[in-house]
Amino acid sequence: MQIKIGIAQVARELSFETSETVEQVEEKLTAALAGEDGGTLSISDVSGRKVVVPAARLGYIEFGSPNAQPVGFGAV
Repeated sequence: MQIKIGIAQVARELSFETSETVEQVEEKLTAALAGEDGGTLSISDVSGRKVVVPAARLGYIEFGSPNAQPVGFGAV
């Protein structure tokens, strides 16, 4: 699943793909906003890297499905 995270007062958004479900990310978000886990949202991407964002700085989170990666020059 593709995730985009907007952070307050940062011009660029974080965009990455994760194997976690929407429900799992929502549970982590709820816990982070409630002050659990030190008030940080922590999500792992598909390559094993961990993204940690302070919950107080979250602007928005956009969930999306991964786009199909087209191969070749043909029209789709």
